[in-house]
Amino acid sequence: MTPDKPRDLSQQAHRRIIGVLGLLLPLLLYLVAGLRPNAPLPRWTVLDSVSVYYYTGAVGILVGVLFALSLFLFTYPGYEHVIADRFVGCVGGAAALGVALCPTTAPKGVTPLPWWNSTLTTVHYVSAVILFSSFILFAVWLFRKSNVPKDKQPFEKRYRDTVCLICGIVMIGSVLWAASSRITHAPIFLPEAIAIVAFAISWLVKGEAYEPVLRGIRKLRSGIIHHRH
Repeated sequence: MTPDKPRDLSQQAHRRIIGVLGLLLPLLLYLVAGLRPNAPLPRWTVLDSVSVYYYTGAVGILVGVLFALSLFLFTYPGYEHVIADRFVGCVGGAAALGVALCPTTAPKGVTPLPWWNSTLTTVHYVSAVILFSSFILFAVWLFRKSNVPKDKQPFEKRYRDTVCLICGIVMIGSVLWAASSRITHAPIFLPEAIAIVAFAISWLVKGEAYEPVLRGIRKLRSGIIHHRH
């Protein structure tokens, strides 16, 4: 077996880090905001959106994860000679900064920040749409690209492509669900959280984050068989 190239290993680690950051974000926001309550927002209650957590004790988590995502997207190498990987990564990285630096409107009962204005909310929402669009492009297009015809691809590649496509479709549905709140005025934390988790899963699967688990299972099975003999 040919050993993995350092660049390949680095890129897989890159994808896994991005995936883990996204996967943990909704849960961390809820937990930290609950542990560090900010009156008059209710404690241990899911707020109306992910963005509203900017006005809670979890602001450091929200902004920190967005800055980390931005850094990793800006530096995501993608495949060699594939400009689209770098372009979509940089656009997504810039959008993540826009979401982090331009907070949404303060929730009812919370005093707006002294420097906040309505333009920042517009930039926030536009940046959020661009960020999720970049995640969708990665999942349904870039992650599934290959020079090998479908019928000649290994099972694992086809499996990863299928999972990424499903994640992309889930993200599209979740973004449309969240957008419908402009009419229904319903909370959007749930569709946002679903979209974020779907994005995270697509990066983890593309980064083959399951491989260490599979290797551990194979070693354990091999050890049991060897012990029996």
